[in-house]
Amino acid sequence: MTETAARLLQLLSLLQTRREWTGPELAERLGVTVRTVRRDIDRLRELEYPVRASLGSVGGYRLEAGADLPPLLLDDEEAVAITLGLRSAAQGAVAGIEESAARALVKLQQVLPARLRGRVDAVDSATVSLGGPAAGPRVDPETLVVLAAAARDGERIRFRYRDKSDAESKRFAEPHSLVAAGRRWYLVAWDIDRADWRTFRLDRIDAPFPTGVRCPPRQLPAEDAAAFVTAQLARSRPPRSVVLLVHTSAERLAETFRVRPEEVEPIDDRSCLLRTSADSLEWTAVRIAHLDVEFEVEEPPEMRRMLRGIGAKLIRAAGDTERPG
Repeated sequence: MTETAARLLQLLSLLQTRREWTGPELAERLGVTVRTVRRDIDRLRELEYPVRASLGSVGGYRLEAGADLPPLLLDDEEAVAITLGLRSAAQGAVAGIEESAARALVKLQQVLPARLRGRVDAVDSATVSLGGPAAGPRVDPETLVVLAAAARDGERIRFRYRDKSDAESKRFAEPHSLVAAGRRWYLVAWDIDRADWRTFRLDRIDAPFPTGVRCPPRQLPAEDAAAFVTAQLARSRPPRSVVLLVHTSAERLAETFRVRPEEVEPIDDRSCLLRTSADSLEWTAVRIAHLDVEFEVEEPPEMRRMLRGIGAKLIRAAGDTERPG
């Protein structure tokens, strides 16, 4: 690949990652002069890439949707298939690739012609999955795309939000990042009316509306967006201390229950104490009950009541197998 061709691909990639770039910004990223950037933009236009320029002292460039897809990218059928696949993946259909799928979806829909958007929506609305219910709350893919684009472009948005008590409020925010946590999506944003950082569950966001107003980037009070969401969730659900007397060796418990060695206190070769913390007592109860070991609850008392309830439910589900006839 020639140096010019490689630079054109890099330029095209930059244009797809942000709504607008100035000439000096592109020149700095590419390590060339502004004049070279203008020549490369002209080359992309000759290849029918819809690059638009805005007037001003420094000028700006953006990649827009055209009448047809840019050449050497995707044909119509491929564009429809990939867009539908990315929408599904962005909702968590394929675990672990949600964030990548959302970024790719933003790039693709930025240049997708209107006639293909109609085909995508038609197929999407007419498709029914034979799979089971979603493992978590479903997120509208259009909401995901609007918020991802606003975070990418530094654009303020308005939306309606329902809290955990189902009370609705109107929000005005500056999106920072989207974070996929298990089967839930969170928006990290600066809440303008409350003058503070907030996390919003995407399945509770309705009618996000980009305002067209740009905002300078703010410094997040955490290492990154994922760390911020983790801290916020921990603050809303403080961990509970759990102490169990487990009738197995400390080595076996550490291996089968997957806890840190410092959480296990050996008593003898056949018993140990497990001291751990849990965001969810229910999940901890199910995990320990699943193991083929005997155990006793030292604390908290709520764990004992929870286990009694789970045990009674399982007995009712199994039925009275000892009853004759």
